[in-house]
Amino acid sequence: MMVVFLGMILIWIMMPTDTYKKIWLPKIRADTNSTYFGTQGATLLIYTFPMLFIAVLGCFYLHIAKKSHQNNAESNEGKKQKLLIWNRPVLVKGPLGIVSGTELAFFIMFIALLVWSFSTYLHNSFAQITSKLAAEDGEKVWEEKLDSTALRLGLVGNICLAFLFFPVARGSSVLPLLGLTSEGSIKYHIWLGHIVMTLFTAHGICYIIYWAVTNQISEMLKWDKIGVSNIAGEVALLSGLFMWITTIPRIRRKVFELFFYTHYLYILFIVFFIFHVGISYSCIMLPGFYLFLIDRYLRFLQSRRQVRLVSSRVLPCETVELNFSKSHGLSYNPTSVMFINVPSISKLQWHPFTITSNSNLEPEKLSVVIKSEGVWSRKLYQMLSSPSSIARLDVSVEGPYGPVSTNFLRHDTLVMVSGGSGITPFISIIRELIFMSTSFKCKTPKIILICAFKSSACLTMLDLILPISNTTSDFSNLQLQIEAYVTREKEPKEDKPNMLQVKWFKPSATDAPISAILGPNSWLWLAAIISSSFIIFLILIGIITRYYVYPIDHNTNKVFSYPLRTFLNMLVICVCIAMTASAAVFWNKKHNAIEAKQIQNMEGSTPTVSPNSMIYNADKELESLPQQSLVQATNVHYGGRPDLRRILSDCRGSSVGVLVSGPKKMRHEAAAICSSGLGENLHFESISFSW
Repeated sequence: MMVVFLGMILIWIMMPTDTYKKIWLPKIRADTNSTYFGTQGATLLIYTFPMLFIAVLGCFYLHIAKKSHQNNAESNEGKKQKLLIWNRPVLVKGPLGIVSGTELAFFIMFIALLVWSFSTYLHNSFAQITSKLAAEDGEKVWEEKLDSTALRLGLVGNICLAFLFFPVARGSSVLPLLGLTSEGSIKYHIWLGHIVMTLFTAHGICYIIYWAVTNQISEMLKWDKIGVSNIAGEVALLSGLFMWITTIPRIRRKVFELFFYTHYLYILFIVFFIFHVGISYSCIMLPGFYLFLIDRYLRFLQSRRQVRLVSSRVLPCETVELNFSKSHGLSYNPTSVMFINVPSISKLQWHPFTITSNSNLEPEKLSVVIKSEGVWSRKLYQMLSSPSSIARLDVSVEGPYGPVSTNFLRHDTLVMVSGGSGITPFISIIRELIFMSTSFKCKTPKIILICAFKSSACLTMLDLILPISNTTSDFSNLQLQIEAYVTREKEPKEDKPNMLQVKWFKPSATDAPISAILGPNSWLWLAAIISSSFIIFLILIGIITRYYVYPIDHNTNKVFSYPLRTFLNMLVICVCIAMTASAAVFWNKKHNAIEAKQIQNMEGSTPTVSPNSMIYNADKELESLPQQSLVQATNVHYGGRPDLRRILSDCRGSSVGVLVSGPKKMRHEAAAICSSGLGENLHFESISFSW
């Protein structure tokens, strides 16, 4: 995989040079030109095949790693400590947000690639523009250079577009190979999106100016059967501009629905972009979009299922916990997220939430916690907390998505800093460490949970640290310290808070437990889908080209229509992906159906006592030892915020992991402390909910 990847990097570097254009590319086309693919074959071979090859090999690698997963954190401790240094924040504030050393290095290299490509393109093209040639064309030199600059801006923009869809392919094998998660890679998609639209907008504006000064404004209405289609490019650019405008932070936060629905214009953007440049050149950006299409169609198939919602817990701080039934074969790691859709609220909106349950401690249950902070979540809270009880709630899910592996044991101490609902990913981490300490009897790091809440009612969220009561939860081997801060209250309230409300649902017989869409061997099935769909695509396109396109192209009086050829390619790609993915899902659906019949309704009560309730009723007898241990480990502070600098400076150990989940200000403060040199042993990691 590394050899192929380095070869691709070499191609990207050489692409703007005359060596590639005049020597390499003609030779490759001469060797690959055939009646089955034509010039498109060379582009498929150079750009599309290598990336899909890496994705398929990555699936096999991840499958082997999953099957042979063993905890070897100690043996690799030295190497991991060196890698952790590269992950230390070097930029905290600015347009890029919190950026580690590794991210900054790759970002600078990518910008250098863009600058190199653009400058090389311009140098080579300007060298061919002379006053004599411009006069022969009836144009001035600056007009010729403007035309050339506009074209090269589009070529460089296509480089960014080739990488744009990799970060949003949630189930792809490419991100886990790099140690990334889909939610953690959204910022790369945002960076690339801004660069893409800047370059494409400049590309369009330059061409409009060029046509205006050369009296060719009619070119804007040109859609030829041969060559570039200008109208298609304009439609693609307008679609992209609408998406770009709604990503402005103020618009995205205040009118999220507008941002969400406008983003579906990516379909128009890509379709008309391919019509604009033709299918042969589009193969340069095809790999990322091809993997995204597979992932998107698999998500679509999974979202068609109604899942089994068993119960909910309603907290007095306007927070609900949803408990789903899940298959035993579904496993996920801490900090995984799941996308949820409730048709009765919105049929189109999907929202991500962190999974708080643990697949090892709770093999039949999957839980998410939802804080009432937006329009969608507020409606859900009102539905579940209203006195008029609903017997059933239709819910669809996509996921879970999360890290392939976790390395919490590499640290001596884990400091988890959260604000409000940011505590949810840390609940899953604590439960994982509970499982490891009880099942493997291994040494776990000391845990310091620092959580800030606006009111004392939010302290009930600490109840969610405990799994359901009929699950073994032994805290004796876990060094847990909870420092809870209530920022907007000076002292405990005298009135007794509301208790947790538990609501049980009556699922329909057609509701299925949450299961992996491709079964327990999902990576192998994904490799089969990628490889088989691409092979079938090559076979079908080869047949169409040989027996339909080729006879027309080689008739001296006719040339096959470029838009029609582009449409046929797009149609065949969609059909191949839909056909192979549907077959894989249908095959695994039988296994999931058999397992679903064996899963019974979840039974057992849930804990209803919280550390907060103990503040008001200290004489009440504790219901269980885990709850008692949790209360004893909790210190509640009123009227102030946590002093992170003091807390982190007091942490001892060769490696202290600082995990932060909460508001931007809190994340920036923790990142600044870890990057300030206060302690070489502090290793920062942000778990952001900013989408």
